[in-house]
Amino acid sequence: MHPSLQFNPSSRLYLYPCKSKLTQHRIFSFPQFSPRKLADIAKKSLKTCIDFEQEGVSKEELLVVPSNATRRLPIVIKRSGKVSRYLLKGDSLELVCVDEDDDDDSTSFSALGLDDGLWILIRLSSSAAKDFFIPKQVNDNYISYVKWKFLHRVFSSALQVLATQAMFRAIGIGQSRSLASSAAFNWILKDGLGRLSRCIYTASLASAFDTNLKRVRFSTSVLFSLSIGVELMTPVFPQYFLLLASIANIAKQISLSCYLATGSAVHRSFAVADNLGEVSAKAQIQTVCFDNLGLLLAVLLNMLFQNNQRLQASLPFVLYPIFSTIDLLGIYQGLKHINLQTLTKNRLEIILERWIENRQVPSPAEVSEEEGIDLFGSRASKRVWPIRIGCLDPKAQIRTQSIMAMQSLCNDDGYFITIELSSQGFRRTPKLGIVICLREGANSVDVITSLLQTCYIRKAFGNKRKDISITDLTLQDWSLLEGESKRAARDDFIELNKQMQEQGWIVKNVLLSAEEQVRYIFDINNQSFKL
Repeated sequence: MHPSLQFNPSSRLYLYPCKSKLTQHRIFSFPQFSPRKLADIAKKSLKTCIDFEQEGVSKEELLVVPSNATRRLPIVIKRSGKVSRYLLKGDSLELVCVDEDDDDDSTSFSALGLDDGLWILIRLSSSAAKDFFIPKQVNDNYISYVKWKFLHRVFSSALQVLATQAMFRAIGIGQSRSLASSAAFNWILKDGLGRLSRCIYTASLASAFDTNLKRVRFSTSVLFSLSIGVELMTPVFPQYFLLLASIANIAKQISLSCYLATGSAVHRSFAVADNLGEVSAKAQIQTVCFDNLGLLLAVLLNMLFQNNQRLQASLPFVLYPIFSTIDLLGIYQGLKHINLQTLTKNRLEIILERWIENRQVPSPAEVSEEEGIDLFGSRASKRVWPIRIGCLDPKAQIRTQSIMAMQSLCNDDGYFITIELSSQGFRRTPKLGIVICLREGANSVDVITSLLQTCYIRKAFGNKRKDISITDLTLQDWSLLEGESKRAARDDFIELNKQMQEQGWIVKNVLLSAEEQVRYIFDINNQSFKL
């Protein structure tokens, strides 16, 4: 053993404090009480008047309250939907279950003729249902999202049941002419094609699940609804069962892959206390319960028309447009209540425009409302001087400013900004736009700064897209504008970043699509860059 770690009984460190010569004065002296006296002190402390005013009772009246009276302490415990309050009954302390807002709720239910027992049962049932479906800590818009999800899942599940029945009818299950082996082969083949297409789709559009989550999710939901319509057509064309069923299953698998890929991002937007696991678990419970209600709805409709085979066969075609409309409406409205905190190029552009206008960063809810779903991606193309992140288009007309910007690059630059004239749309009309080219290794600071600088440049241009020709902007003017906008962007970045974090935005990374992730590499030896 090391000598410094050996026990030395003669050391002053092991002396009792009262006997040590180092302790001249006691820091605190504990009074000596007998057990009987300690019990009397505890008894008197409970009888001491509580320094708060009960509702309708003054402090003077509290002083004359008998010792055996019941007093309500200002401490309420909420647990598992139950509200309890501490009561002081004489010398004892009790925790009694009470109803929150007794006066208002009991009055309203008594007016409806409900007694106390039924009212308590309703409260307990509603509280249990809320605890069963809703996580403890979520955003305020989560309840609205679940309401629209209820419509979506119920009617979507009912449509799937009707479509499955139609497909069984198409392959002849339940009829004497059905061939079990042929039906099974067709079913397995269409499932295999669907899963293969699902893998191809997921691999090709992986980045779009982050950058265009709402658009991709709604478009695949429309595709899923159309696939059900294709399945409903199989009894009409039984000879094309494999073709129709395979097309429908491919669309379903694509929609399912999008739903699973974007589910975690949707759940994370509602989790406010890092309770992602709880939110995901509650979402699974909601899905199962809502789907079972849709299954029950389909069964009831079939039972209603079971005596009339002709009406039962035409029932899916009558209900399909109604149910699919309600289904898509629920999905559309539900997506509007999803406020994503991750930064993409489109969301960041909205934030920076608001910042330039009023020096305030909008919240995720405000950006979500302005962003919308943008199903056809036309929002960016309709802008004056649209901004694009990526590399220069070789088919576009390269301006002199672009060549000068590339030639003047140095090793410290993380990006460069230039103007391009590219042909867009079916008519292939030339359109002026601004391009941001990011260097290899560029981080979120470079992306935010470059986009902020580009927004300043666009503000300087104003609405002169049609008036500015190729030769209007001289190299000297462009160089001056680029330098001033770059200084303004760097000066604003610290305050901008601070406000973005205060609003709840995740600024550590900016999600970009596959085309926006193209980078250039600066060649130090030849003072040039490579794409």
